[in-house]
Amino acid sequence: MAEDTGVRFDFGGRVAVITGAASGIGLQCARDFAAAGARVAVNDLDPAKVQAVAAEIGAMPLPGDVTDEAVVKALVARVAGEWGRIDYLVNCAGIADEMKPTLDQDIDRWQRVLDVSLRGSYLMARECGRAMTAARSGVIVNLSSIAGLVGLPGRNAYSAAKAGLAMMTRGLAAEWGGHGIRVNAIAPGYIDTPMVEGLLSRGRIGTEGILRRTPLGRFGQPAEISAAIQFLCSPAASYVTGVTLAVDGGYSAFGGNALPEAGQLQ
Repeated sequence: MAEDTGVRFDFGGRVAVITGAASGIGLQCARDFAAAGARVAVNDLDPAKVQAVAAEIGAMPLPGDVTDEAVVKALVARVAGEWGRIDYLVNCAGIADEMKPTLDQDIDRWQRVLDVSLRGSYLMARECGRAMTAARSGVIVNLSSIAGLVGLPGRNAYSAAKAGLAMMTRGLAAEWGGHGIRVNAIAPGYIDTPMVEGLLSRGRIGTEGILRRTPLGRFGQPAEISAAIQFLCSPAASYVTGVTLAVDGGYSAFGGNALPEAGQLQ
């Protein structure tokens, strides 16, 4: 069973911008930051879903495509203009790849996966970074993945995007540390989200193989990723920057084909 994460941090008076906030990890982050006292601005592509989330938690709705530079500039300018600050950016926007053999993959779909995760996160970081550098304070958390840490056949676009996010995180951390900005990434494992549920329902991934490879023996929950993100945004992580934190139940640490039975190594 997953641990009860609860609300551990106080973000009262702070402003958090969260992309991909209409479902999954992004939605959980939006709810948790709002519950922790932050003013939250929520972004996703579907205006109706963004409005619903904003109404639920009392957030600022920011519908729009994060791959569009003009849209991103307008979204960030609205937050900075109305609330006067941006303390946290959480880049959760992302889409799944086709998970087909490489020789069958469509290059346009491949590019779209990279654009949403990598281009979108870069544009949001760059524009929020303007406000943060001016304030000489801020935290950015990017959503990488275990797909950016280990080789997963048929996941070329997603893996390339998530690995790129991990390296972009390091570069931004090195560049902006002197401005008081910390930049980190989270690399979730298999989390119980609509994206993963969709892959399971289409037969693109299998539960048995994932659980056999995961030392903790279960899928993660969005609240567990949100809790790790809140830690990275909090003063408790004040000396942490440039890292990609795997929150994956041990998936990326495990190098075998099957876990030993309970007690086998005792």
